[in-house]
Amino acid sequence: MPKLLTAAVLAAGAALATAGATGAAPAQPTAAAEKNIVETAVAAGEFTTLVGLVEKAGLAGALSGEDKLTVFAPTDKAFSKVPEATLEKLARKPKLLRRVLKYHVVAGNLKAADVIERRSVRTLAGAKIKIRVRDGNVRLNRSAKVIQADIAASNGTIHVINRVLLPPRAR
Repeated sequence: MPKLLTAAVLAAGAALATAGATGAAPAQPTAAAEKNIVETAVAAGEFTTLVGLVEKAGLAGALSGEDKLTVFAPTDKAFSKVPEATLEKLARKPKLLRRVLKYHVVAGNLKAADVIERRSVRTLAGAKIKIRVRDGNVRLNRSAKVIQADIAASNGTIHVINRVLLPPRAR
């Protein structure tokens, strides 16, 4: 049984560490590592909505700083799946926008191999994201799929996801 579990973890790690459903090539660590998370996201060209919201929420400085962070970054295509009413609500409520964005960020530099070892991670919003590995795919909260992993930045790592994560309601 332990050998089977080890094989499953290694297979999932290999799947997470390589390009996923987008077919995009893994990022070059040396070039990306010179830029911080925000600069890396801007250079990728597929995170314009995310970067715009991060700037609007006043979080660009935190994501550009020295602290090591891991970002589960929804693409522009992922944001296009969010209902317009939800986006309008976020635009009207800066505190809620910050909470949603912080729900995509984890303290520390978690590479793919670290992510698949966990059942959940606590986000900067305070709530946890559940992690599940199945058939070589990594899913977050049973909905978002990691489609590209281990994009290196000078202050952490970006893992690309295909859906926007919404935190549980604050109690």
